[in-house]
Amino acid sequence: MMIRLATIADLPALGELLKQVVPVMQAAGNFQWDAGYPNATVFGQDIERGDLWVADIDGTVAGVAALTTIQDPEYAQLGWDLAETALVTHRLAVHPGFQGRGIAAALLQQAEALAVARGIGVLRIDTNSENAATQRLFPRLGYAFAGELTLGFRPGLRFLGYEKRLV
Repeated sequence: MMIRLATIADLPALGELLKQVVPVMQAAGNFQWDAGYPNATVFGQDIERGDLWVADIDGTVAGVAALTTIQDPEYAQLGWDLAETALVTHRLAVHPGFQGRGIAAALLQQAEALAVARGIGVLRIDTNSENAATQRLFPRLGYAFAGELTLGFRPGLRFLGYEKRLV
């Protein structure tokens, strides 16, 4: 497995990943993503900023994560100081055919390595309140539960915030 920056050429594979991931998420009661979000435009913007990373297994995009310093304003609901630079993971997903192989953990390890390289001392992430897999994964990787929040661009859903301090 290679973790690498995504390119525009990855957009078709990312679209296919979404087609596979969204129904599995929704079948589990997790409606964080749907047919409209995320999409090629969102991933394209992530790519343009140099924020989108993929887990590549033998030329197949098996996972994705946006690793950025952009924090949602709603993170203030958790008491987080948004003036503090943090590396934030958004749009973390693993193709169902590749789940259980440590891909999400590898993408989060890339986030940590990127934060260290940039001198950033805090990692932040949120997940849908119905996403049991990430709620198990984040604490195993050293993230502390910070509380519940809502996100304006995903009305009606509840999210859980997690933070990992590196220093």
